[in-house]
Amino acid sequence: MKSAILASVFATGAVAQSGAWGQCGGNGWSGSTSCVSGYHCVYSNDWYSQCLPGAASTTLKTSTTSKPPSQTSSAPPSTSTAPSKGKLKWVGSNESGGEFGDGKYPGIWGKDFIFPSTSAIQTLINDGYNIFRVPFAMERMAPGSITGSLDSNYLRNLTEVVNFITNAGKYAILDPHNYGRYNGAIITDTNSFQTFWTNLAKQFASNSHVVFDTNNEYNTMDQTLVLNLNQAAITGIRAAGATSQYIFVEGNAWTGAWSWNTTNTNMVALTDPQNKIVYEMHQYLDSDSSGTSATCVSADIGVQRVVGATNWLRANGKVGIIGEFAGGANSVCQQAVTGLLDHLQANSDVWMGAVWWAAGPWWADYIYSFEPPSGTGYTSYNSILKKYAP
Repeated sequence: MKSAILASVFATGAVAQSGAWGQCGGNGWSGSTSCVSGYHCVYSNDWYSQCLPGAASTTLKTSTTSKPPSQTSSAPPSTSTAPSKGKLKWVGSNESGGEFGDGKYPGIWGKDFIFPSTSAIQTLINDGYNIFRVPFAMERMAPGSITGSLDSNYLRNLTEVVNFITNAGKYAILDPHNYGRYNGAIITDTNSFQTFWTNLAKQFASNSHVVFDTNNEYNTMDQTLVLNLNQAAITGIRAAGATSQYIFVEGNAWTGAWSWNTTNTNMVALTDPQNKIVYEMHQYLDSDSSGTSATCVSADIGVQRVVGATNWLRANGKVGIIGEFAGGANSVCQQAVTGLLDHLQANSDVWMGAVWWAAGPWWADYIYSFEPPSGTGYTSYNSILKKYAP
């Protein structure tokens, strides 16, 4: 998710203009259709347009009567095997802590970072959840150099959590929570990125319930670089002998589902000899999709923001997962989350699941905390989410 620090740099603009990443059009939209300086309004679908970085290259589509292009009867071969339509393969939660202490490397265990509680994970397993995304920091995993040896202590801590999850027959997503950066600098060396992934994937090559997530929320990067980094990760993982695992790839612009079909179209070119690519997208329901507010735009905003991605996946024969989503503890957000999950389930030929943001022992009173037994998100949404668990 975008951190509060990143969210704070969004331009606020004049009242008459939508802010950076804000909504700027769509059926029923009554706000501004123009954006603050440096952003332009991009049509995503008939229900949603958004202010994205850059200058406009085409005229904004504002009509609310036109329909999305109809799909042909045949689609390209899928890059993976989705569950039968009407049932999701995965529903679960992110498990934060290992990525905490940004900039404090290597940091101190229990002070700067922590790994998730296995007892809390067991509670979620008992609730029926079957996938857990475990963020970590690349700078701690490979200190000093992205191609360097892995830190044995940090790796052991991560592995203990991963093994707990997979020994229970569930899936553990390894998530380098780095936004396409290492020590704050954009990763531009694809060979080094490939080496990092070969080094890490070797440690889990025999565990088919591990999922490799190439990197969390690439953003404000060259679009071709994002494509090439994802491909390098895939190549590095398979070179490590890890051939049975799914690989989750993420896109630019915070890997947002709301803008995927206008921003990350080149990601269709990714290839995997094992045909196990899953396109991971994130989707929050507040005004700028940042996941920093407990207020959702409307009761149907969840569906509105993913329908364009659904169409893209189906048109290109791909499958996806919502790797981060959340809503505030209120009835509007609960309706929006329910609508989102209903849509994913109804389109489970292309959507494989959804992973809530987030559980973890240090969230305290965080608006989305899914840490049992008393996290705000857990007490407000567990009864909703577990209905969709496989």
